[in-house]
Amino acid sequence: MVKTKLKKNDQVVVNTGSDKGKRGKILVIDAAKGKVIVEGINKKTKFYKDSQDKTNSRIMQIERPVNLSNVEFFCEKCKKGVRLTVEKTETSKKRICKKCGKSID
Repeated sequence: MVKTKLKKNDQVVVNTGSDKGKRGKILVIDAAKGKVIVEGINKKTKFYKDSQDKTNSRIMQIERPVNLSNVEFFCEKCKKGVRLTVEKTETSKKRICKKCGKSID
């Protein structure tokens, strides 16, 4: 199981691969496998063919999982991918950008 400070609906930027530099929103996080699915990133073509009736065949573009280490949180203030740190208070926890110190939550 991989520990992560990222959450669903966070804006992230891709570090490596064919989609390097692209931004998207996290749709699903699978911490057990260390994978995330990001909206609009790592799209692959999936061909569905109905075995009985050929009218139901279709081609779809679907997002495939990306390794969690290949994405970084996108800070609006810094305008780039950054690492996060967690600041604990007596009542709550806050995620904070390591570059500018802006609170995310």
